[in-house]
Amino acid sequence: MKVLVVGGGGREHAIIKKLKENKEIGTIYALPGNGGIAADAECVGIGATDIEEIVRFAVENGIDYAVVAPDDPLVLGCVDALEEKGIPCFGPRANAAIIEGSKVFSKNLMKKYGIPTAAYEVFDDAEKALEYVRTAPIPTVIKADGLALGKGVIIAQTREEAQDAVVSIMKDKKFGKSGNSIVIEEFLEGPEVSVLSFTDGKVVKPMISSMDHKRAGDNDTGLNTGGMGTIAPNPYYTDDVARECMEKIFLPTIKAMNAEGRTFKGCLYFGLMITKDGPKVIEYNCRFGDPETQVVLPLLKSDLFTIMKATTDGTLAETPVEFEDKNAACVIMASEGYPVAYEKGYEITVPGEIAPCVFVAGAKEQDGRLLTSGGRVLGVTAIADSLKEAIDCSYKMVEQIHFDNAYYRHDIGQRALKAKE
Repeated sequence: MKVLVVGGGGREHAIIKKLKENKEIGTIYALPGNGGIAADAECVGIGATDIEEIVRFAVENGIDYAVVAPDDPLVLGCVDALEEKGIPCFGPRANAAIIEGSKVFSKNLMKKYGIPTAAYEVFDDAEKALEYVRTAPIPTVIKADGLALGKGVIIAQTREEAQDAVVSIMKDKKFGKSGNSIVIEEFLEGPEVSVLSFTDGKVVKPMISSMDHKRAGDNDTGLNTGGMGTIAPNPYYTDDVARECMEKIFLPTIKAMNAEGRTFKGCLYFGLMITKDGPKVIEYNCRFGDPETQVVLPLLKSDLFTIMKATTDGTLAETPVEFEDKNAACVIMASEGYPVAYEKGYEITVPGEIAPCVFVAGAKEQDGRLLTSGGRVLGVTAIADSLKEAIDCSYKMVEQIHFDNAYYRHDIGQRALKAKE
């Protein structure tokens, strides 16, 4: 079988490494892939948002199955275009991917169907938004409506920060058209939990929970990033919380999307906060999270390709989805200066014995060398019986990897360790 994976980051590398475990699969193509993914798949220089070229390549090369991993091509209708050519896909069609593509849509969906989330207001006029934040409760959360590489959320601790955020998003267009509308919502308090789930539009099978570390600096300081590290499972996601989430959030979301004529198939990501009033939805993603995937998939015991096909075929209820009873920790090695400005082109050296534990996010191959080419460069994942062992092992591997300008947080998983005490 020939499988195509759209995307070129650490998430896609984790997906490809897991897919390789299935013996049915002969060739995996990554579009565009990256210098590290090239060790595990055939990389083709077609951008993840070039839908026309992706479809042309898939048809000409007889692709049997496609995995569309990033948010942009999903929202742009990549699955729709491939399915129209008879190529089955993992991932939602565009009318369902809107659950991430528009925060206004997702907030209104939750309000309409009684799914617990933060109280909110929507604005498409900057002056009205500025007027609102002059009296809104502080802190407050301001979100660009559309996709913004995981960076379109600003937690304003003061009224001045809230006004600056409105101006930055709506007037200065920091996130382009994504900021034409904004959501201003209640600031919730409590531990955050990420739960990725497989769904075929009928049943939901959650994956093992995880905890992301969004801020650039130690002790959750600095700017929001796409994620500086993850651990799994998340100690705050107890069996009781899981049952409540299934009853009040997961299944109601799938039913709501069906009722709206937007059946969701693929991976639906629930970003949750466990508040004093119970779990609430912070955000939905229409795909695997990055870097959550780098801790969740290595713990998956069941065959990923079989599960993916079941979401497409509507047979997920009969398909096992089982995880190892272990812990995982992933430390992101980034370029100094990320997420703002950083230098590229530094050679990366990874000892061969730890290469299987490294997911490459931002690197290119040049003259047989692997060079940095992005803000987040590598994800280094360790699996162990205890969380502490997994964290220690991940950092030991990080110390063996070298590239100039390397930067990483030193406290990944510490909050989770305290929660377990």
